[in-house]
Amino acid sequence: MFPQVLSFRIAFKITFYEDKNFMGRSYECMNDCSDMSSYMSRCHSCRVERGCFMVYNRTNYMGNQHFMRRGEYADYMSMFNWSDCIRSCRMIPMHRGNYRMRIYERDNFGGQMHEMMDDCDNIMDRYRMNNCMSCNVMEGNWLMYEQPNYRGRMMYMRPGEYRNFNQMMGGMGGMGNMRFMSMRRIMDSFY
Repeated sequence: MFPQVLSFRIAFKITFYEDKNFMGRSYECMNDCSDMSSYMSRCHSCRVERGCFMVYNRTNYMGNQHFMRRGEYADYMSMFNWSDCIRSCRMIPMHRGNYRMRIYERDNFGGQMHEMMDDCDNIMDRYRMNNCMSCNVMEGNWLMYEQPNYRGRMMYMRPGEYRNFNQMMGGMGGMGNMRFMSMRRIMDSFY
């Protein structure tokens, strides 16, 4: 007899609560949600049970965003220094394999170019670049930060071409001009 092989898909799960400390109405989400207003009028705490998510303070994945890994966030507004609650969320798919991204000094892949395969805490120190205005994410999921040492506002980058950060940020609903100074791979384990 052959042993039976079981295969299963890891289910991502985040639960949102209307009030702080996991109180009030709740909404369970297992994938992307572009507008949570049809499920609840506000959200002030959440619990990530499986997987990783990006949460946004505006609908349609716009505005300020924050990376959420497994854990409890009893009062995320104070934690993240937000004045508005979560309005949309995006599941970050699991990635196994290499990470590769090209960063460019100017829009439309102009100026200096550097290829990265690991985290970079400061592009000025490593590459002598004082600006990163476009990128091409070839493999993996990345977080890009406006300040060195993974600080400040962040942006989730999945595989694809990003030709003009300023135009992209203008469409993000109030993020304004922003340059990225550090980058980190999303390598959190899923359990």
